[in-house]
Amino acid sequence: MKKVNKSSPDTQGVRRTTRNDIILIAALLTLILLSALAVLLFRTEGDTVIVSVDGNNYGEYPLNTDAEIEIKNGDGYNVLVIKDGEAYVRDASCPDGICSSHRPIRYNGQSIVCLPNKVVIEIRSQDQKQPDIIA
Repeated sequence: MKKVNKSSPDTQGVRRTTRNDIILIAALLTLILLSALAVLLFRTEGDTVIVSVDGNNYGEYPLNTDAEIEIKNGDGYNVLVIKDGEAYVRDASCPDGICSSHRPIRYNGQSIVCLPNKVVIEIRSQDQKQPDIIA
């Protein structure tokens, strides 16, 4: 039988590759965590709820005023509730009900979509101080 020396080139290469893989995975996880943290820390609350039906503007409503809006589209409907600075769908005629089980939205860019009724509810901020893109 041939003895394998622990310091042979074959075993050192395997150990080095494993260590480098762990370093790469740790660096990627750290980058993902920092990116997610930056998104959470720098998001802004919106001030307007924009509703569109079948691609057409249905209405714009302030997020700071409590309201209940029935959105009709043909035979379908959605009931949008704006309360305490949040917007959510309380009831909908769609068969799957995904839009009514969606959590309330309040931050700029968040949306609730009801595909069967062709309804899109989006939060926007009218604050002009923020840039659209960062170059």
